[in-house]
Amino acid sequence: HSLSVTDVVDDNAVAVWANESIEAFGAPDLLLNNAAVINRNKFLWELSASEFNEVVDINIKGVANVIRRFLPVMAKASKGVIVNFSSGWGRSASPEVAPYCATKYAMEGLTQALALELPEGMAAIPLNPGVINTDMLRSCFGPSAADFTSPEEWAKTAVPFLLNLGTHHNGQSLTVG
Repeated sequence: HSLSVTDVVDDNAVAVWANESIEAFGAPDLLLNNAAVINRNKFLWELSASEFNEVVDINIKGVANVIRRFLPVMAKASKGVIVNFSSGWGRSASPEVAPYCATKYAMEGLTQALALELPEGMAAIPLNPGVINTDMLRSCFGPSAADFTSPEEWAKTAVPFLLNLGTHHNGQSLTVG
């Protein structure tokens, strides 16, 4: 096991991290793209360009950087599942989180297109993890976020679900639980 902190927006940093990871562990069997941020609850026209750009840069470009750096070795090994975290807000919308919704809709389309490009033996899946009581959810829902599943409880369902994903799921929009 290893733990790394990497700015997924910085393609060079992702390249270094990917090379170190691949050298240590080989091609990943399961690549989870779950780095994301959400904008402050505000109408789209009230958000600054820099806040909008941060959401897009991390949630879309960061995913593309990780895929770009890990996919070639996975394709060479003709194996692996890439899971790009979407959201319920990547399949529906809510007010005051338009940039986040846009990026999660992008994950759906990007992943489904990627699924068509992959070689035999691989899969790409857009995944809605469900509603989880995290800092991100609390930023939108406030105290009512406590009514939802904790990350620890979510993991009990999600880990077996993730470990059972395979090529027969390629391109399917899935939801945990």
